[in-house]
Amino acid sequence: MLPTDGCQLPTSGPVTTHHSLLTLLALALLAAFDAAAQAYPTKPIRLVVVIAPGGGPDVAARVMQPPLSERLGQTIVVENRPGANGNIAGEWVARSAPDGYTLLFGHDSGMVINPHIYSKMTFDPLKDVTPVATTVITQLILSVHPSLPVRNFREFLAFARKTSPPLHYASGGNGSQHHLSTEMLKQRAGINLVHVPYKSGSPAVAAAIVGDVPVVMAGSSSGPLVKAGKLRAIASTGRERLKLFPDVPTIGEYFPGYQVNNWLGIWAPAGTPEPVMAKLHAEINQVLAMPEVGQRIRSVGGAEPWITTRDDFAAAIQRDYEKYGKVVKEIVGRLD
Repeated sequence: MLPTDGCQLPTSGPVTTHHSLLTLLALALLAAFDAAAQAYPTKPIRLVVVIAPGGGPDVAARVMQPPLSERLGQTIVVENRPGANGNIAGEWVARSAPDGYTLLFGHDSGMVINPHIYSKMTFDPLKDVTPVATTVITQLILSVHPSLPVRNFREFLAFARKTSPPLHYASGGNGSQHHLSTEMLKQRAGINLVHVPYKSGSPAVAAAIVGDVPVVMAGSSSGPLVKAGKLRAIASTGRERLKLFPDVPTIGEYFPGYQVNNWLGIWAPAGTPEPVMAKLHAEINQVLAMPEVGQRIRSVGGAEPWITTRDDFAAAIQRDYEKYGKVVKEIVGRLD
């Protein structure tokens, strides 16, 4: 019979006991999970780089690899998975177990530009991976093959305007910042250049060195090649001139408001435990603060260690996502 008025259901018994057991089990599992996360890492970590060996993200990853491995007490294996402006590496990490043992060392364009460029992506950069830490910030260098009859940016603009058929330029891939920054320059300067995309910045620079493509927009890792005379730098994309090349003007000096900085960061699969994320962020920042690491990063050609909070990193992603969404819509359009 159902209880009559004035009666109460029992406050103890099988149902209550069952819920109590479930609660205790959940708490025990949570405690075990937290303990495992706090003990992290207990095995080698795979750091998946979005470009081929030799480019900016690869160089930065390998500079950070030894000290980060030492601080974490585990081997860190750098694995290059180039292609599709970071989509291949991003998908691989997004589908990996969210345990902190597979991380993405990527560039901003893969996260904030690709969603606007590609109508179909195999993973969502804003949902399927989680930002761990920023690593490096830099700018791009516009260079030409030494055989091109231009000595500076002004001469390049004049030469590009009169050249027919148009000059070709190499970039690190469709939708890369190399690509978008050059398209932005074309719009501002009123010049025509034909885009030749490569899998990443390193093969693009290699093509320019051998003369397959006369112009290249590349990251600061191309700086040593300019110093060696294999390329001629004619402009950079940042707010200020590169310290490595104080005589090379910024594009913004000719076209006010033009500025492109690119940055690198580390991401983990969505759902990675918070204690693991916090530990990785803290140790990465400690490595970036090491004077010897900063010196090696700066020697590449103008890059700087970029230390932020995780909230600041997330804000930078959102800001640039909105910025490049407008650029793609107004200048480039979708690529598929």
